[in-house]
Amino acid sequence: MAFVSGFCIMTIEMLGARILSPYFGGSLSVWGSIITIFMLALAMGYLIGGRLSTRSPSAVLFAIFFIGAAVFSLPVILFADLIMEPIFLAIEDPRYGSLFASIFLFFIPTSILGMISPYAVRLMVDTQQHSGHMAGLLFFISTIGSAAGTLGTSFYFVLWFEVNQIMWGAVAALIAAGCLILLIHYVQDAQPMKQARHYEKKQA
Repeated sequence: MAFVSGFCIMTIEMLGARILSPYFGGSLSVWGSIITIFMLALAMGYLIGGRLSTRSPSAVLFAIFFIGAAVFSLPVILFADLIMEPIFLAIEDPRYGSLFASIFLFFIPTSILGMISPYAVRLMVDTQQHSGHMAGLLFFISTIGSAAGTLGTSFYFVLWFEVNQIMWGAVAALIAAGCLILLIHYVQDAQPMKQARHYEKKQA
């Protein structure tokens, strides 16, 4: 799941310039706006995810992060033009126009994706002795996912698919990850109940 989140973060970020370019161009300043907003959104996500992890962490909320990020990515696909056009008309400088457009399009879903890594560390850690090792392992996997998302999107996906098709793929991957977490969680919860019922029948 850490790999999936890292992959989707960088897939969406790499597509950011393509999404903004019809209105604000593809200059270095536009890339600067996108990278800045993604960094700030991830920082906010790390902070919120870390705080939420201290309040009885659960697999259900962990799954909701993935599904929520997918849902809040839908405006990028469905309403990008409706969001960017008034910003383009109101702000003449493409630097600040792209900055504000990036905020409205990417900040919320990226913040939610940023919550995943610190929350995953808390779910995986059993003892303080293993916390550093587990945090390093999860961030390693997440970063490998980010690298794969960067190369996969920039080298291949943009050649094979349209931007919205790639975005739909990222949304589908996030929803699938969230549903898989829920499925595993409920299957694991059901096993002790089945064992208890089996034991009760044997006792009877």
